[in-house]
Amino acid sequence: MLDLSFYQGRRVLLTGHTGFKGSWMSRVLVNAGAVVTGYGLAPPADPNLFSLAGVCSEMQSVIGDIRDFERLRQVFLAADPEVVIHMAAQPIVRESYRTPRETYEINVMGTVNLLECARLSGRVKSLLNVTTDKVYQNNEWCWGYRENEPLDGFDPYSNSKSCSELATHCYRGSFFSDGAAISTARAGNVIGGGDFAADRIIPDCIRAQQAGKRIGVRNPYSTRPYQHVLEPVMAYLMIAQMQYRNKDLAGWYNVGPDDCDCVTTGQLVDLFCQSWGNGAEWESQAERNAPHEANFLKLDCTKLKTAFGWSPRWHIRRAVELTCQWSKIWLEKGDIPAEMDREIKEYLSCR
Repeated sequence: MLDLSFYQGRRVLLTGHTGFKGSWMSRVLVNAGAVVTGYGLAPPADPNLFSLAGVCSEMQSVIGDIRDFERLRQVFLAADPEVVIHMAAQPIVRESYRTPRETYEINVMGTVNLLECARLSGRVKSLLNVTTDKVYQNNEWCWGYRENEPLDGFDPYSNSKSCSELATHCYRGSFFSDGAAISTARAGNVIGGGDFAADRIIPDCIRAQQAGKRIGVRNPYSTRPYQHVLEPVMAYLMIAQMQYRNKDLAGWYNVGPDDCDCVTTGQLVDLFCQSWGNGAEWESQAERNAPHEANFLKLDCTKLKTAFGWSPRWHIRRAVELTCQWSKIWLEKGDIPAEMDREIKEYLSCR
């Protein structure tokens, strides 16, 4: 049900636009002809996808901290958005153990700041807060979590995102019952070209290949709902579009792969080694006294499928193949915007 022509000429505010998912989102929106204002920190790494994606000159890119309410308010007023997509976050579990206070400030008060700007504006018609599959109280069940399960993430990152969800629910009921359509989207782990973050398995794989080393895998038996980055990006745009047209569709949605694509980290790295070739290998580097992370996590996406007729388009093997392809083009100093556009076109053509 996604119709990117909806975004042609439409004013969109995107927070976290310089991050991994934010850069892919920026590229899709710019290609769709949206009038995009991005608000986020300077790109977090060198290299970084936002610079490689070639979108800075085609959108209004504002460098700012989501915790700075006055700065965000000024940008919000200037952008005058109809659609708001909130992706700014401190997204790394291990970093949240190192900097818990900062993680809560960014992920909770950053969300409150954005919601307050939307409340004061009175002109936003559709707002989507992107959270995570880790918002749920994780009982290590073998079945997928549904949207009505209790929210209680364990680690500071996951818990701060649970709090972000609750703040969004409160604002929606308290201030937007007759105003903007507001939803949250809880996505699983994403992979794809251009992720250079620390403490993520696919970037670790690529760095190991650059260095000519075996890939070290900390948690080879942990099961996660891995998906290509374009899966949630397109789902977010679909939710924002459809609730704009029909407010009854606003709500809380899981965005994840089918069960067949929920794999262990070891299986994911096996797929990476097969796709990369050149003798790529991995070894277990399980850590003693490592920070707690969930061992088993799956999502039930029946609600999203039923409401919108949505389904994933790429299985995990294709997602890994595309990630390797993108990364090799980058290593060979190829045309990254062209490769991103090619993948976006391929995704949209799949049924």
